[in-house]
Amino acid sequence: MKQFKVFIPEPEWPESHKLFNGIAQVVTGEPGIYYGEEDLIRILKDCDAIIITSQHRVSRKVIMESPKLKVIGKYGSKPGPDNVDLEAATERGIPVVYSPEANSDSVAEFTVTLILCLLKKVCFLDHALRNGVWRDKLLVDRGNFTRELKGKIVGIIGLGAIGRRVARILQSFGVKLLGYDPYIKPEVLSGINITLTNDLKHLLMESDIVTIHAALTKETYHMIGEAELKLMKPSAYLVNTARGAIIDENALIKALREGWIAGAALDVFEKEPPDRDNPLLQLNNVIITPHFASCTYEAYERETVMVHRDVIRVLCGYKPENIANPEVLEKRLDLKENHYHEW
Repeated sequence: MKQFKVFIPEPEWPESHKLFNGIAQVVTGEPGIYYGEEDLIRILKDCDAIIITSQHRVSRKVIMESPKLKVIGKYGSKPGPDNVDLEAATERGIPVVYSPEANSDSVAEFTVTLILCLLKKVCFLDHALRNGVWRDKLLVDRGNFTRELKGKIVGIIGLGAIGRRVARILQSFGVKLLGYDPYIKPEVLSGINITLTNDLKHLLMESDIVTIHAALTKETYHMIGEAELKLMKPSAYLVNTARGAIIDENALIKALREGWIAGAALDVFEKEPPDRDNPLLQLNNVIITPHFASCTYEAYERETVMVHRDVIRVLCGYKPENIANPEVLEKRLDLKENHYHEW
């Protein structure tokens, strides 16, 4: 008999729902529908768990007005304030689980793809050929030439799992790596030929490509604004596959329009999805993708299985393996040590 009810607004890998067989009823959201605060409060009245992607947010109000809620799951990286109010969850004794590093390879590969697409002008050349422009016409203007990645200086902001994977991939291209992460322990960078700096301004001034892999926090909100963009080389590119609000979008639009930097590649935006009249969608020196870096078969399977197993552990009275608010365990003395990992 199914004892519990789990709501998944945006299912990632339906095949993994079978893990809940005999344990919980799974209710899924409608494709393409965003469930706001009032929607979630209404739906979660009789739910024991909710599992979200980065596109949804479980606020304090949702947490406090969902009396049956026992566990919150998020696919992918550790939830930030834009996804789950961890403080409210801890107050209520609700563990928040996630799937660390499950999508790191996918996002890292996508990041390097964007870097190469910028340097090699892949989107521009594709568009040119589709419009009947062959290489002889393009070669007339040296501004159409592409660039090599080899020998470039790549600045990496944030050296967590994804940032480190990006660094390892880029090493094989013969680049010079600069890293900025105030919280990184040097020993985790073993095997990576990267120069750390505690000066973000230095990284921005020196780098030919800057790629962002930090979490969104109060500290990193609008970390890259007008002042920072003006420090970058006019030939430099900015890549963001982390969170949109780390960059001041209005400042970036101004920088791209006025040529402070050569271009950008963005998989994330301050508002998602972006408004149709967002200037970034019109600029020809920007590559834009719809928050898709982690959307691979492999990542979705890994992260759903990891999160679903931890949700089941909590529902069945065991401690989860991957928890975003470990301090909640001081309140949840009822949760037993988990000695059996397959659910």
